[in-house]
Amino acid sequence: MTDISHLPQPLRHNWEWQFSASCRDSDPQIFFHPPGERDPDHQARDQAAKQICLRCPVRDPCLRFALEAREPYGVWGGMTERERRARANPRARSVHHALPAPVEDSAVLLSVAEHG
Repeated sequence: MTDISHLPQPLRHNWEWQFSASCRDSDPQIFFHPPGERDPDHQARDQAAKQICLRCPVRDPCLRFALEAREPYGVWGGMTERERRARANPRARSVHHALPAPVEDSAVLLSVAEHG
């Protein structure tokens, strides 16, 4: 059975931020890559998702959720699953040294992730 003890509790205030998310009106396929997708399509899709995240009023709680829940798929709070894994596991940075260039304002995202 899957261990979900690390997931946030299902209280409304923990999820209410999603009602204000910019991605609510976007095609979810922008945020989650299809099986077998390769560059340059993969990078273009990630960048399109990140652009939506840049103007999102709830980007910070979205990223915080993805990091706390260890969300394994998609772009959340302006970071890809690969970027979140590297953020959570510094050793992964050395293994995946060629991370795609994040969009502008990623320093803010990392700062939020680091300082909660």
